[in-house]
Formats: sequence, structure tokens, C-alpha cells
Amino acid sequence: MGPRKHLIIFHTVSCGLNGSNLGSDEQDIIIISYLVLDIINKKIISAKKHSVRPSALDVNENILSDEVRNEYNVNDPEIKRAPNLRIVLNELDKVWKELSGKFTLVTDGPLPLRQCLLPETNRKNLAIPGYFKVYHDIRKEFQSAFNPVVAQEEVTSIIPGRKKNTDKSNLQENLTVEYMIRFLGISASCVIDPALRHVNNMAAIMLKFFTDGYETHEPEVIHTSLLQGIRTSTDQVDTNCVVRARGLPWQASDIDIARFFTGLNVSPGGVALCLSAQGRRNGEAVVLFESVSHRDMALKRHKHHIGNRYIEVYKATGEEFIEVAGGNNSEAQEFLSRGGQVIIRMRGLPYDCSSKQVIEFFDRGENPCKVLDDEHGVLFVKKPDGRATGDAFVLFSKEVDGDKALTKHKDLIGSRYIELFRSTTAEVQQVLNRSLEPASNKANPLFMQNATSLQQTPPSLNRMSSISPLTVFPQQMITAGIKKDCIRLRGLPYEAQVEHILEFLGDNARNIVVQGVHMVFNAQGQPSGEAFIQMDSESSANLASINRHNRYMVIGKKQRYIEVLQCSGEDMSLVLTGGLVSTSSPTKSQIVSPGNRAVSTLSYLLNPVHFSSANSGHYFYLRPSYTRRQSQYLSS
Repeated sequence: MGPRKHLIIFHTVSCGLNGSNLGSDEQDIIIISYLVLDIINKKIISAKKHSVRPSALDVNENILSDEVRNEYNVNDPEIKRAPNLRIVLNELDKVWKELSGKFTLVTDGPLPLRQCLLPETNRKNLAIPGYFKVYHDIRKEFQSAFNPVVAQEEVTSIIPGRKKNTDKSNLQENLTVEYMIRFLGISASCVIDPALRHVNNMAAIMLKFFTDGYETHEPEVIHTSLLQGIRTSTDQVDTNCVVRARGLPWQASDIDIARFFTGLNVSPGGVALCLSAQGRRNGEAVVLFESVSHRDMALKRHKHHIGNRYIEVYKATGEEFIEVAGGNNSEAQEFLSRGGQVIIRMRGLPYDCSSKQVIEFFDRGENPCKVLDDEHGVLFVKKPDGRATGDAFVLFSKEVDGDKALTKHKDLIGSRYIELFRSTTAEVQQVLNRSLEPASNKANPLFMQNATSLQQTPPSLNRMSSISPLTVFPQQMITAGIKKDCIRLRGLPYEAQVEHILEFLGDNARNIVVQGVHMVFNAQGQPSGEAFIQMDSESSANLASINRHNRYMVIGKKQRYIEVLQCSGEDMSLVLTGGLVSTSSPTKSQIVSPGNRAVSTLSYLLNPVHFSSANSGHYFYLRPSYTRRQSQYLSS
């Protein structure tokens, strides 16, 4: 047993779901029970239960689930009088530190700590002692001590209603303290309180282990820091350990994503931020965990929150992870192999910027920080022809240096302000891989799923005149009718992309239908400053127009106010098709485009399904929870 003298049996109850779903609904802890076990003298020293006041009680007095009320005999007055989690944890820390000798926690499975306590303390910004990150899982100890197949057979016969499942990876879900008590042939506790009875039964199981000469394994360790790691395009990863997270804030870093999955062990270099076709973060990430069980717990965080945003979590594959995180660029791998703990991405650099200027940029001011390996710690991103892009990656050896570096966000080099973002090894490799691909190459398939050919450079009008209207009017993509479930955006900056529109609309973007964003271009293929968006209802369109009309869109140094007008699908169709409507539809007056110029009826909208050419490119924007297609509009 080593130098430890005590085990602390630790158990939590949430105000929502418990058992195998503990922590899956983001509900707060309302009960913490524990028991101190002297493993030298093999006896129980003390046991205690603490009621905890949940934060949600301040806004919702009816937060206790029926399960909690019935199984744990919890009542509202008891919870309302209880101290909050911070006070309870401080009290536990004071009592446990008075124990002579070292101690380790024992839990009934991983959920009380990994899915319940650590995520809640992370949400509430509570610092917790290190002993909460090292524990013994009584289920794993039991499973390793006995033949799992025999134990599984006994589970189905001893516990009524328990489904038979001989899959060893799922055995722990079938193991319960009740079953272990019966299997070992020991007496169950007679304590009336359910929470205290649970820890007493766990203590009886551990004492039985020790009496029979069984020694516990090395304790489980919860990783709280994200380690960097380099992945190559030829690496093989377990496809059962990968998830995709969608709906992330655009500014989310790998650390933010690791915090979202706090309590679960992410593999080194296991957070890969996905990039859009323009090389910007698209609100998605592919995450690799150390084991299948951690991946399964991650899936139970589907629709948990980062701030006010809920995050969707789905299964992904090892191939998807390697497509994002893997690289074959020798320059990137040499840069990353220097071992910096923090990578900072710089954007907006002067094209003639040197490594020396970058080093001086970080070494000046109130928070100077040293770049790792001087000039070797700066990697400039270049185009295939060798020209600068204005981006660079910089290595720092310590977290504290990375924090100092980020304080220089929007400081100047010459007359240009520089944007700084925390980056990852996967992002470095993605960006470097793309920078070496000619523009005509096929884009990364991860960001081009189900893409259809869409002409990048508009053909001349005389070329288009030979195209049948049936092949150039994608009416199936354009809504119709007089129902005002669309919005029209006017005054967009010319460099605005779909991602900027989604960011501008904020939460209203969640109500956009699939393939519902239509960017409007002129005959030269240039943006017209206008877009049409199909919403899922008239009320959604009305709400978006009220909330966002005449609000500002900021792109770099530009700040433009945007008109957001509610309109019907027929209005949108008339503009996008230049006033050419179906013969079965009544003719409506044309909408005047910005500049008071009527839209010409000779305009064409290329059909991305039927129109193609040798030089046609591909464009498809994948956004968290939704896919959007940019439709090109050509006017004479």
C-alpha cells in the first residue's frame, strides 16, 4: 500500500441525473458523502454527509429531480439552508488535512470526479486541491480481481432486470456496489441515509479486499494540463477514441476546449482546431482521448456549455483526426520539435517583417517575454510562390510567457496592429500544408464534404447565353412564396465571408435553414455587399431583423453598419434570379438593389449542380450545426 495510511471513500449526488448518467445534464452537486478508512488497522474512522446548495437554486426553486427526492430523501428546506460548494470543499480540505499520513480517494466509478466535481468546479472557477485528481476506481479494482466474464454472468442472475452484456468494455456500467456486496458475500450496511449507506458499503468492499490480501493498483490520474504533441499524416490513432465538437466560439483555443472536457484525459496534441477554406477557425474541433471510456464520457457532454453557447459532441474517426492534426511538412515538424509549451499565431504582419522584428515585438513593453530559440522559434507562413501571407507562428517555452505574449494583442509593428491567438501543433501543420498547395488544387476534403462545383471566375455573358435556363436556375435551392421567413443584409463589407455573417447574426444564426445563406456577386464575380438568408420561420426572421438591424459588423479595422430587412422567399427569389420567375407564379414588382439600380432580367445564377468547367473550383462552408452554400449571382 506504500506510505498511504488512509483511503477516503468519496461519493457525490447531483440535483438532476445520477447513476450511470451522473454529470451528463450539467446539474450541480447537492450531496457529498465521505468515509475515512484506516488501511493500516483496517477500520472505519469516520463518515459524514454534507448537503450543498446548488447555484441554480437562486433562479429556480424547483430544481430537484424526482429521482433525488425519492432515492436520497432530499427536501427543499435542507438544500436551501446548505452552504455552497466552495464552502463545503474548504471544510473538507480542513478536516482531511488533519489526518496523519497520506490518503487517496476511492470512488464508485469515474463519474463522481471526472464528470461531476471537476466540470462543476471548472464552471464556477473554483480551485481544488490535487488529491481530487488522483483516485482509485472501486469498479476497476473489482474487475481486475475477479474473472470479468464470470462476474458478468453473476450480474444478470443476482440483480433482477440487469441486462446481460459480455462486452468487457461495458462491464463497469453493469457493476454496482450492490452487486459487489452480494458477490463477495458480505453484509450490506444498515445505515438509513442512502448517501452514507453507499460509502459504508464501499468501505466494506475495500476491507474485504485487504482482508483477503488483495492490493490496489496504482491510482487513476486526472490530467489537468494539455500536452503538445506532433502528429504525422501516416500516424494511426484509435478511431474509437475521437470526437468532433461543434458550435465552439470562434476565438476558442485548444486550452478552452480542453477545459470544456476537464476531467477527461486528452492525448498529447489531441485537440485539433478545424479551419475554414480561408484558413480561419470554423468553430469545430476534433479531439483525441486516451481511451474509449474517456471518449464515451465526452459524448455525454453533448450540448454542455462554454459560456452561453452549447457545444455539440459527436463521434468521429481516427482518419478525421489525422486529416486535421497530421502533417507532412518538414519545416513545420522541425519547428514544432523544438518543444515549446505554447504556440502563438500572429496575423496582420507587414509582408517584409523579419524574425528579429517579431522577437523585439514580444521583448518590449510592460510584459516582455522571450521567444524560444530566438529566430528558430519564429515560423513565417508563405504562399506557394514564396510570398509572405502576413501570418507567423511563434514558440514560447513556458505557459507564463505565452500569457504575457497574448497581452500584446493588437500592439503595433510599424503602423500595423498585430492580432495574436493561441494556436496548436495541428493548426501549424494545417496552415503550412495548405500554404504549399497551389490554389487550383483540390481543397482539404474535411472542409469540402459533399461539395459541388461552383464557378470561381464568372464566365462572360456571351458564354452564358448559350446555357439553357433550365440548367442555370437552381430553383430548388431558392425558397418561394410570400411567407416572410427570410432576411436581406445590405451594406456588407466586400471582404465579408459567410463566417462573418454568422458571427454578426450571433444566436440568430442557429435559426438559419440548411443551405440558407446566399451571397450576392456582380458580373465580375465581386461581392455586391448584399446577402439573403432563409430562416426557419417568420418569427425567427422578424427577431433577427429587430435584433441586428443597423448593428455594426467589424472586420479588421473596418466597421460597417448593416441593414437587416425581413422579406419573403419570393422577394429573395426575384433578386437572386434577376426577376425571372416561374410561369406558374404571378409576376411581382422587382426589388431594387443597392444604388437604386433595378436588377436586370438578363442576370444568371450558376447552377452548382449542372454547370461545370475545367477551371471550376469547389467551395463549401461547414459551420457548427449547419451547412451553408454560397450562391453566386451574376448581373449584367
